[in-house]
Parts: sequence; C-alpha cells; structure tokens
Amino acid sequence: MTSPLRSALPAAVLVSVLGTAVLAGCADPGASAATNPASDVKAFDLSPDQQRYASDKSAEAAALVPESVSADGKLTVAVSPWAAPLAVYATDNKTPVGNEVDIAHALADSLGLEAEIVDVAWADWPLGVESGKYEAVLSNVTVTKERKDKFDFASYREDKLGFYVKSDSAITGLEKAEDVAGLRIIVGSGTNQEKILLDWDAENKKNGLKPIEFQYYDDDSASSLALQSGRADATFGPNATSAYKAAQDGKSKQVGLIAGGWPEKANIAVTVKKGSGLAEAAQAGINHLIENGTYASVLERWGLADEGIAESELNPPGLGD
Repeated sequence: MTSPLRSALPAAVLVSVLGTAVLAGCADPGASAATNPASDVKAFDLSPDQQRYASDKSAEAAALVPESVSADGKLTVAVSPWAAPLAVYATDNKTPVGNEVDIAHALADSLGLEAEIVDVAWADWPLGVESGKYEAVLSNVTVTKERKDKFDFASYREDKLGFYVKSDSAITGLEKAEDVAGLRIIVGSGTNQEKILLDWDAENKKNGLKPIEFQYYDDDSASSLALQSGRADATFGPNATSAYKAAQDGKSKQVGLIAGGWPEKANIAVTVKKGSGLAEAAQAGINHLIENGTYASVLERWGLADEGIAESELNPPGLGD
C-alpha cells in the first residue's frame, strides 16, 4: 500500500531544465515527479519544504533500537548532499533533500524516532560514525569487505552502473562484453566501471572483436557535449545520477544496467558503528518500509526504482569478500 504523505506546506518545484526554470505545483510529490508530456522531461521537487512519504511505526523494529539511540527520540543521520538525486541541497542552498534524505526520514518513522539530518563531507563520515557523532549514514555507501571490519550494514539499495546513450541513438542494449565492441565510451578514470570495461575489452580482443575507444573527461559538461555531438556513443557510470539527469533533461536514455560489483551484486546500505546493535533495527525498519510500500514510493519519486531491493540484508556480502 502507499504510505501517507508527511504534512508540509505546498512545495514549489523548481529545477533548471535546458537552461530554463521549470515551475510546477506538486499535488503528489511522492510520484516520480511532474512530467512534461511534450518532451518527457521531469521536474524534481528540490524545494526545502518537502512533502515526504511518511511511514507508520514498526513495533518490532522499534524494539530493536539500542537505548543509547532511542533515549533522545532522534536518529542522527549523516548525508553528503552533492549528488542528485541521492542527496543535494534544496533551492535554499542549505537544506539537504533527495532519496537518501527521504529514506532516512521514513526509516526513523518506522523506528518511532525523529530523523535529524546532518550534512557532512564524504571523507568525514567514517570518523563521525566511529566517534558516535552520527548514529547512521545514508550516503550511497557501498558495502565492502574492508568496511565491514569497522561498521555494520543494513542494505537498502542495489549499487547499479548504467549505460546511457543519446536519446535518439539507435543503440538499444549494452549488457555484455560483445555489445560494447568498437564503441566510443565515456568512463571515469580509475573507477570500478572502468575496470569492468577494461575486462570486457580484453575479452573482446581475445575473441577477435573491435576494441573499445575509452574517452575521459574532466567535467560533466564536457562529457555531455561529447555524447550529444556524436563524438561518443555512450557513457558508463553510476546509474542513480545518470538516471536523474536523463529524466531531468530528456537528452539521454538508459540502455543497460550492470551490477556495481560485476559480476557480483553490490549493496548500498545504512552504515552504523560496528557492534552498536542499530544495524539490526535498521534492517527491520527497512523491511517494514518495503512491506508497507513507502520504500517503493520513495525510490519511484527520485527515479531509482531500478535499484530497489526485495529485502534488506544484515551485513551482506561486500566488494572484496
């Protein structure tokens, strides 16, 4: 079922699309966003006055919350608001909004707590969690073998990488090594996605197929220009940010999804201090959100339905395991 919306003032939707400000009323901000039928462009609600999907409390999950967390009635959650649609500053340039923020609020609801969102630099969250400054982190943290030595995890999203092409491209599917043979692909240097492409390229060369032409750019604008001008055939990177961009400007489309830990699945998870007991509560809370529909509604709102999970796992296999 669909969860009720958290009460808030009517939120304006203000997003720059193709250099033009798009302003629309948000009758149902829990939907993936207002859609322009003529161009299939979506305007995401980035106002500071969010109307979020709220969840009912799970007695089972709430009972698992450590007393050290429940004592003040708050769940302090760190986010890094620099990558839409995961977390980004609202139009007031100070309020974090996005998928991770919505999940944090809904998770706190399920635990019978109030979410206290704290914006932090990505590099600062590990020390903050270890020291107890933050009780949890929801900031696109991938579970790894190394991180499991210091933290406990409750998964809430799959780590997916996406192939995107120009919206009118004839390319319809890129899912395996032979599909990318001979293509000009934009990828980040030193990234996991580059490693996957390098492995695929080596396999193709071994099989007598054309090599990939790797293209590297210092900024997103240059990358977008290369794709739209036809100098590149596709981009390969984190699906969440690429999906948001495609929905926002309508200039690109997804033609393939690959597990972030290819060939194995990679998990994005609520991250807490190891041995604190909060991960067990978070797992139960996330599963409650999945069961009552809040979870699916939040992901759909931010265009991340492709990264949804059927069940939260406690300390799932991580990269390097």
